[in-house]
Amino acid sequence: MIIGGSASQKLAAKIAWELEDILCPVETRKFPDGERYLRIKEDVDDGAVVVQSTGYPQDENLIELFLILKTLQEMGVEDVKVVTPYFGYGRQERRFKDFEAISASIMADMIEFCGASELLCVNLHEDGIRDFFDIPVHNLSAMQPIAKHIGEMFEDPVIVAPDKGALGFAEEIATILGCECDHMEKTRISPEKVETKPKSMDVKGRDTVIIDDIISTGGTIVNATNILRKHGAESVVVSCVHPVLVGDALLKIFAAGVDDVIGTDTLRSDVSTVSVAGIVAQKLREI
Repeated sequence: MIIGGSASQKLAAKIAWELEDILCPVETRKFPDGERYLRIKEDVDDGAVVVQSTGYPQDENLIELFLILKTLQEMGVEDVKVVTPYFGYGRQERRFKDFEAISASIMADMIEFCGASELLCVNLHEDGIRDFFDIPVHNLSAMQPIAKHIGEMFEDPVIVAPDKGALGFAEEIATILGCECDHMEKTRISPEKVETKPKSMDVKGRDTVIIDDIISTGGTIVNATNILRKHGAESVVVSCVHPVLVGDALLKIFAAGVDDVIGTDTLRSDVSTVSVAGIVAQKLREI
């Protein structure tokens, strides 16, 4: 039985369709004081898959996830697989200053305490988060469905990572599509001047696709877009797994000259056009 939280209702439905499984109705609402009420409206016998992304508002979505899991535990459901396509608090996986809370570790403890038996995520920002869990954790890659979408748009694009940290994503998509990839590299010209440009490829007259795992404020994407346009790119499309898109990030990206922005439905947004339901359903069939 598939149980969809408030943050991932459509994705939960798509996963249920992919698996030809039952979608369990859940009643959830807020009391006047802001606290959340939740009720699972059908009996769950053998096992459940709970789908709940934990992006903004992170605290609300996490509390709802904990309520669902603990209720299933009290119903006696032992096999509870949790799908958190976007893992909230996943960027604080270690202490950068003394006495900081390691938020990712605390979230892992809470998910396990509430009864999760297995966890599926999509492109964790830090793969090491899996070490905080004692249950199996599967870190799925959204590059296959993203590559399929890009392949339907362009015949021979150049996949560009906006920095070296995103190069692995670019290489994965380029391998799937059989096209070229590159990444932005900073070169110091003088003590006062640093130039950023594609490392090895001439993008003049080419269709380019910038790929990253998360787009938050959009600053990195705006910088990469300006450089690609300066070097004569024919078109610039931006794609990401998790479209966090804080504030006016999307507006800034389009103002920089981007032709289109493509995100996945790990988070709900105006650009969530690629679904991860297929890769999640496939993994659920396997485990």
